[in-house]
Amino acid sequence: QVQLVESGGGLVQPGGSLRLSCAASGIIFSLFDMGWYRQAPGKQRELVAGIISGGSIDYAATVKGRFTASRDNAKNSVYLQMNNLKPEDTAVYYCHARYSTTTYWGQGTQVTVSS
Repeated sequence: QVQLVESGGGLVQPGGSLRLSCAASGIIFSLFDMGWYRQAPGKQRELVAGIISGGSIDYAATVKGRFTASRDNAKNSVYLQMNNLKPEDTAVYYCHARYSTTTYWGQGTQVTVSS
């Protein structure tokens, strides 16, 4: 059974930081491209950061310079360090795994940026 379990979300003030984690099980993690997506109320789900199996990382323009994604194949985990958070970063953040045509999603973790 495949599971992607996110953690680390919460309420933070503007300018603050959070670190999201995603632990994967049931897959050969090192083969999968991993990604972080987010979905704000009334908006489409969007890619925040993508980490391919080889290690290259791409970021959405809106988070570049503030967010840092990483993966640890030994721990079957990916992370998203979010700094200088803004109210517009408020969303449910999802972990995503993809290998060829096979994709999996986590259940999501809420991030709220508000004073």
